[in-house]
Amino acid sequence: MGGFAVLPTLAVSSSDVALPDESLAQFMEISSLLIQHQLDPGIGKRLAIAMTAANASLSGHITELLAIARKKNATVVEDFFPDVPVGPLKETALSIISAWYLGVLTDASGAEVFAYEFALMYQPTVDVMTIPTYAKSGPNGWNADAPPLSDMPKF
Repeated sequence: MGGFAVLPTLAVSSSDVALPDESLAQFMEISSLLIQHQLDPGIGKRLAIAMTAANASLSGHITELLAIARKKNATVVEDFFPDVPVGPLKETALSIISAWYLGVLTDASGAEVFAYEFALMYQPTVDVMTIPTYAKSGPNGWNADAPPLSDMPKF
């Protein structure tokens, strides 16, 4: 019961921020140009909402980055990244790359995690390296069905 008294004082989380479909589409478009991996739309939406809440200029920066990429007819990051000017635009591009690879926006204690087992930093070595976890069968291992027990002997 006491927990309900605290509810009105909780801060608005990044998941409570609305993001127009066009802004999400632009975020995913620039992300796919910056990162040559299969990107999860659900994680992308959460990252876009959180990054927009943390940086009011994000939408404008993404629009400018896309304009540079379109001007160069870019299909991969190497086609346009050298033309991105040093400063806020390059910082925005690097923060998008970092968020996808690390699964967090900041490398700080208590940072909100957006992707753990799907963080891109694990993808290049997924076939040879296990993702750090306390679950013996892997990340989210506690969600897997337990193997059936063998029949107990009858005495």
